[in-house]
Amino acid sequence: MDGIDFHIQPSAPEPIYRQIVEQVRRLVAGGQLAPGDVLPSVREVAATHAINPMTVSKAYSLLETEGVLERLRGKGMAVAARPAAAAEDARWALIAPALQAVARQARELELAPGEVLARLMRTMEETSE
Repeated sequence: MDGIDFHIQPSAPEPIYRQIVEQVRRLVAGGQLAPGDVLPSVREVAATHAINPMTVSKAYSLLETEGVLERLRGKGMAVAARPAAAAEDARWALIAPALQAVARQARELELAPGEVLARLMRTMEETSE
């Protein structure tokens, strides 16, 4: 389990397989997982987090269907090769729901777009330090 440490929250409302899927998507889109990187086996993840192996298998299968992962004979699942443009699109697709939620809430609260953007920039700068 070389660079991947899944953060599974069994009590979260989001199903465990979805937590795994979203984490892998983010790691791939953000470049922390590169094409060819091998993911930990289903058994490793299940044993580490005390979860059902079918849950992990479901997450990996979904990611394979989406083209994020590919099955390597004898090695398990690895990050699939993707063009740089697809990676950029994937990163924006991951953040789009959060941006839409912020925009909707800002409109409902009648906040000025310029102020919302300024606070977002400050927040991003604070969290990167």
